[in-house]
Amino acid sequence: MTPSTNLRLPAEWEPQSGVLIAWPHAGTDWAERLAEVETTYVALAAAVTRFEPLVIVVADAAVHAQAETLLREARVELARVRFVELPYDDTWLRDSGPITLKGGDTTDSRPDFQLTDFRFTGWGGKFGAEQDDALVAGLVDAGVFGHAAHKRIDWALEGGGIESDGAGTILTTWRCLVQRHPEQSRKEMSAILRDGLHAERVLWLDYGYLEGDDTDAHIDTLARFAPGEGIVFQACANASDPHHDELQRMAAELAALRTADGRPYQLHPLPWAQPILDNGRRLAASYANYLIVNGAVLVPAYGDTADDEAARIIGTAHPGREIVQVPCRPLIWQNGSLHCITMQLPGGLNPAGIG
Repeated sequence: MTPSTNLRLPAEWEPQSGVLIAWPHAGTDWAERLAEVETTYVALAAAVTRFEPLVIVVADAAVHAQAETLLREARVELARVRFVELPYDDTWLRDSGPITLKGGDTTDSRPDFQLTDFRFTGWGGKFGAEQDDALVAGLVDAGVFGHAAHKRIDWALEGGGIESDGAGTILTTWRCLVQRHPEQSRKEMSAILRDGLHAERVLWLDYGYLEGDDTDAHIDTLARFAPGEGIVFQACANASDPHHDELQRMAAELAALRTADGRPYQLHPLPWAQPILDNGRRLAASYANYLIVNGAVLVPAYGDTADDEAARIIGTAHPGREIVQVPCRPLIWQNGSLHCITMQLPGGLNPAGIG
């Protein structure tokens, strides 16, 4: 179907019809620590299905059987789960999954949706991504999204690289997008983002990064829109930490931003976890990489003393929602966290009618 022209990218705190993930297996980069990371996926699935349906992409029948066995053992409500068998290179569905725009009701009273399918290049060609780049089309062909339109845009963009307030403002980082499109100016990229995401304006951050992050500073590791004109962001108060100056400059940038009506945003700085190392390599333990679902926020926990304070602050920024901590230390071994492995689906899309 042809989508209407009143499309927009919903905020993550708006009603959802489900969450999309892909199960790790021995053919992905998780192979070396597969059993360990599966514990996080089980905890994530258990948390999501308490609040809404879950679509799990599996590579083949064996991966399907393994995932279902682990979920049954954890007493996950499988009636709220749909498995879809498709090939994939890895499991970071925030970046290879659909960026779903939502419009008003159509003539048959169903909301209008567009699965916006930007080109996925493996974070600027760092990793092979041919199968991941075809994932959205595969899900569409599998009938997961019913009546939604599918629009391919031949321009590299990952879902983790953008934040939407649901009201026409996109927040992103220059460090990431200039790496993907070094030949384009900020003005040119802003125009492409506004057009592709049906947005009214684009806000840019020039500062902010995390060691161990190979996304070139995705915004969802740094700063997140919150209801009531809020922004939750990863801060660093430790002056001896190598991130301190950069994140302080990012905090100043955020303080200088204004809403579409000219007001300052309400800022919610997150605490800083102690350095987590893996064979001497620092891992990117960001508390900003949380996932909002219906009635709750799923918050990364890293086994750090700052975990509970981070959860409290995120709860303050998202009042009225249950806060559920999910153990995410296994995820950061592969340079991402909770938000990175998930993609929410807007309310009304109803993936395959599950739930």
